[in-house]
Formats: sequence, C-alpha cells, structure tokens
Amino acid sequence: MDYLKGIDHIQIAAPDSSEEQARHFYGELLGMKEIPKPENLKARGGCWFQCGNQEVHIGIQKDFMPAKKAHPGFVVSSLAELKNDLEKAGYEIANEPPISGRERFFTFDPFGNRIEFLEFD
Repeated sequence: MDYLKGIDHIQIAAPDSSEEQARHFYGELLGMKEIPKPENLKARGGCWFQCGNQEVHIGIQKDFMPAKKAHPGFVVSSLAELKNDLEKAGYEIANEPPISGRERFFTFDPFGNRIEFLEFD
C-alpha cells in the first residue's frame, strides 16, 4: 500500500526566544516567506516559513541541542550566490563533493543545526 503522498513540512528545533534569529536567517537571508502559525499553536513559540510547496517549522525546544548530522536539504537556484551571501553574513561554509547531477554545500543555522543547500545541473 502506498500511504505517503509527499512531505508537508520539516521541523527544525531552536532554543527558547530565538524567533528573531530564525526570522533573520530563514526569512531574510534565505528568502523564505513567514506564514502564520495556527492560533492554537502560537503559545508554543517558534515561527513557520513557506519553502516552495512545503513548510519549514522552527520549533522551540526545551533543553535544545542542535542537529549536527541530521539535516534538511534545500534546493536553490543560485548556489554560488547563496554561498557568497552566507559567507558575507558570517556563516561558515563546508564544501562537499558533488553528488552526480548536483553541487552542494553545508552550513549551520544560528542555532548550530546542520543545513544543506543543493543546486541541480
């Protein structure tokens, strides 16, 4: 039986009171549009963003520990330009060997979570 139809959203954990840093990184630097959280979830903190047809939920986690291995992989339209913008903003870039048909690099968000960016040939 084929139950799965796709991915609705990913959740990325963040420490308490980090919404403004999330808005700067995911909204301003990466260009994701912030979308409203449902009323019944607003008290939990965090913020949500639109990423293509999917959503990225930044959720506040008590006793937060960043994800150093697990990571989302975001497809971008100009990998070199994004890399340059992230470096200008002070983010360290880790170049990785390309995977057939795509270039890629990693960085860490303001909370230390590993993030991958890819551009397909």
